[in-house]
Amino acid sequence: QVQLVESGGGLVQAGGSLRLSCAASGRTFSSYVMGWFRQAPGKEREFVAAISRQGLSPTYADSVKGRFTISRNNARTTVYLQMNSLKPEDTAIYYCAADRAFELGSSVREYDYWGQGTQVTVSS
Repeated sequence: QVQLVESGGGLVQAGGSLRLSCAASGRTFSSYVMGWFRQAPGKEREFVAAISRQGLSPTYADSVKGRFTISRNNARTTVYLQMNSLKPEDTAIYYCAADRAFELGSSVREYDYWGQGTQVTVSS
């Protein structure tokens, strides 16, 4: 089992940047595919990005491609989401998640463990 704690959210103006972090407990962090999801008020939770166990082959939602970068540090058991050129429509609670499967997933139901979320608000 793994516990996930997100940090780094906040209020930023459109065009600005934020870096989210997700710290994982346990010594098996490198056994999990890691993903970031977000949920805006009144909307379903949606996929943002995912990265393989070894930090290769990142995949992104079309809405964030070219602006967001997912990375991980297995030695520090942490996954990151660098968010640049933020837009008001990026406003949401951002969640990190861990998936025991080998393949990169983009569906909420594929992920086994979730953090509590961190709020990101982008003002226009």
